[in-house]
Amino acid sequence: MPANPLDVARSLVFYAAFYLGTVGYVTGSFLASFVGEEPLRRVVRGWSQYHRFCARWLLGIRVRLEGTMPEDGVLVALKHESFFEAIDLPAQMQRPAPFPKAELTEIPGWGWALRRYGAVVVERGEGAKALRAMVSSARGLAAQGRPLAIFPEGTRVPTGAQPPLQSGFAGLYKLLALPVVPVAVDSGRLYHRRWKKPGTITLRVGQRIEPGLAREEVEARVHAAINALNR
Repeated sequence: MPANPLDVARSLVFYAAFYLGTVGYVTGSFLASFVGEEPLRRVVRGWSQYHRFCARWLLGIRVRLEGTMPEDGVLVALKHESFFEAIDLPAQMQRPAPFPKAELTEIPGWGWALRRYGAVVVERGEGAKALRAMVSSARGLAAQGRPLAIFPEGTRVPTGAQPPLQSGFAGLYKLLALPVVPVAVDSGRLYHRRWKKPGTITLRVGQRIEPGLAREEVEARVHAAINALNR
């Protein structure tokens, strides 16, 4: 189906405003990282809120939150349909700790600021040593009361798709021994890669899942909860 000309125009204005503004925030995060963790976190949250502002007033996208996002050291498992939920995390929660791929930490300036902000860097295919380092980092951030935000499907999926969770999620759940808060997201309907559409993106917070469950049970419960908006 051909793109709606109005959606194309909105998206172009959004891209210009958001990415030009992002240059300033990236510069600010790099400078703030020399001052301390709290100034850096404020810049990151400001960037996320700026994205929310651009999405609302330039794209016509509203955000509806059903439930309450956690503000403690738990594992937050989110559905991943677009870049929206990744960028929106700091606007949704206080000081969330993401799980970025190692390649992102190699970006000059940005990578260093990301490590200073506090993230669990994922070294794929690096074996047991990398896994131990990741678990140690996650435990340290959770001990600070920071929610650990992870996409258990491993990558973005099309709207309506319900792939199985990546095997590493259950292992992380077992090793960290933390509660899991699943979050369903339906951003893929509107926040397309190219031309975005106006409407409402819903985030639905599921019931907290306590640690210690068998792999099959925790995977089934998380899978059902993060896909609650796709039924």
